[in-house]
Amino acid sequence: MFLAALTSHLESINLKEVARACQKAEHQFADMPCGIMDQMVTCLAKPGTALLLDCRSLETDFVPLDDPELVVLVTNSNVRHTLTGSEYPSRRRSCETSAQHFSLKSLRDLDMDTLLNGAEGLADQELLRRSRHIVSEIKRTQDAAAALKTRDYKQFGRLMNESHFSLRDDFEVSCPEVDELVALAQSVPGVFGSRMTGGGFGGCTVTLVTRDAVDRAIEVMRSGYHGSATFYVCEPAAGSRGLQFPHSN
Repeated sequence: MFLAALTSHLESINLKEVARACQKAEHQFADMPCGIMDQMVTCLAKPGTALLLDCRSLETDFVPLDDPELVVLVTNSNVRHTLTGSEYPSRRRSCETSAQHFSLKSLRDLDMDTLLNGAEGLADQELLRRSRHIVSEIKRTQDAAAALKTRDYKQFGRLMNESHFSLRDDFEVSCPEVDELVALAQSVPGVFGSRMTGGGFGGCTVTLVTRDAVDRAIEVMRSGYHGSATFYVCEPAAGSRGLQFPHSN
C-alpha cells in the first residue's frame, strides 16, 4: 500500500490481494495461523458502513451503519494476550477435527440440525461446544447484517450479546476482565449490545451505544471495572489509504 501510494498506483491495486498478502505474511513470517478479517477490513472499509465478509470467497457486502445517533465504543481491557501461544491454534484444530468428523472441509458447511444429530460421534463435549459456536455465530452474523439493513438496533444488540455469551461459554476465548466490561456495558440504558472482539484472552470489547449515553457507559465501566481500561469512541471510517500532507517550506 505504501509503495503503491508513492508510485501513484494506489487506485489500481487489488485490495483483496493486498489483504491476502498480509495474511500470508502472518502465516509464514509471524507463524500465526490467523484468519483474514482484520486484513480485509483494513483494506476495504468504507465510512458509514459495516463490512459483511465471506471469508471463503472474500465476497463483501457493505451494510449501512451511519445513524448519527449511534457510536461504537471500543474498550481496551489492557489485559495482554498472546495469540501465538497454544490457545488460538488449539481452537483451530478443534474446528478442523470436528469438520473431519462430519466429512466436511470446513464447519462453514455444517448446520445446527446436522451438528446436534451427529454430536454423539464427536470425541468429547468440548468439540461440540466449539462447533456449536461456529455454526451459531455464522447465523448470528447473517442475522446481524439483516438487522442493520433495517436499522433494528435492538435486534442487532441482542445478537452482539448472544455472540459474547457463545464466545465465553462455547468457544471459551474470553476472560474474567473482558466479561466484566461486557456485563457493565450491557447494564447501561442506551447500550444496545456489547461483546468481546479480537482473538480473545484479553484485548477489547466493542459496544453499540447511543451517542447521548456513551459518557454514562464509560463512567459505569470505568468505575465498576477492577482493572484500568482505555476507551475509544469510534465511528465507521475508511480503511488504509493515501493521505496528502501540505508541503513545508
